[in-house]
Amino acid sequence: MKIKDIYKKKNIVFSCEVFPPKPEDNIETIYNTISELKEISPDFVSVTCSADGGTKKRTLQISSKIKNEYKLDSLMHLTCINTKYDDILEILDEARKMGIENILALRGDIPPHHLSSPLKGEERVRGNVTSDFRYAADLVDFIKKNTDFCVGVAGYPEVHPESPDSNLDIKYLKSKIDKGADFIITQLFFKNEYFYRFLDRIRSAGINVPVSVGIMPVFKAKLIKKIVTLCGATISPELQNLIDKYGHKPLDMEKSGIEYATNQIYDLLNQGINGIHIYTMNKAHLAKEIFKNINLK
Repeated sequence: MKIKDIYKKKNIVFSCEVFPPKPEDNIETIYNTISELKEISPDFVSVTCSADGGTKKRTLQISSKIKNEYKLDSLMHLTCINTKYDDILEILDEARKMGIENILALRGDIPPHHLSSPLKGEERVRGNVTSDFRYAADLVDFIKKNTDFCVGVAGYPEVHPESPDSNLDIKYLKSKIDKGADFIITQLFFKNEYFYRFLDRIRSAGINVPVSVGIMPVFKAKLIKKIVTLCGATISPELQNLIDKYGHKPLDMEKSGIEYATNQIYDLLNQGINGIHIYTMNKAHLAKEIFKNINLK
């Protein structure tokens, strides 16, 4: 089923995200995670693609198996940086043949040698990068003009790390919606006020598609510090207190992280959000515990 239709049928859409194993690892390891997730019947499972597009084939393979063997709707991540039109058409054609109906359209990371460019944000992708796409909006436009996929895009409650200001960030998001994107999944955040401000701003900008909030339960202190450095999320004082208290106690940290995420979701549900998207980090039990706590079904 197309995810845009799931949003129409349900008041709250509950979804989870997994990522492919490294190329040198056995791909079968991810299917244990998906088998566990199937127990809670998420409305869809998204499968990430490495930021440089290096795991596209694995992402496609896993997304197909989720759809055809596990009988869950899948959302295949697709990056377009350093990619040609024909490459994208080939992947989309394979996805269509496999019964995949949903794509999360992403730009991907700029090649390292372009990071020193004086240009800002997505403008850096101009120049010598051999790509037919400059922005995620270009990918959305291409998919919508050439296929019948349902397309989701990313949103950043605390502003994209490369964006010079929030106004430009909303402008880029609006361009993706104007090109036909059907829904938004947000980057993770740990303080709901960031999301509420973001939601007010995008609605004021005329962005009225469904939005699922990205929630990551903190189960390992060292890992979360690395992740927030990459994505630009802010660790709230309350969460920092938990990390300081339990960071050296893995079981207690995980328990506290699940409780913190659950409380975030309770508050979000009370505000009438469209959907909850759990970044599982391939730890299915985290999503299962949260799902049990919030008792959606």
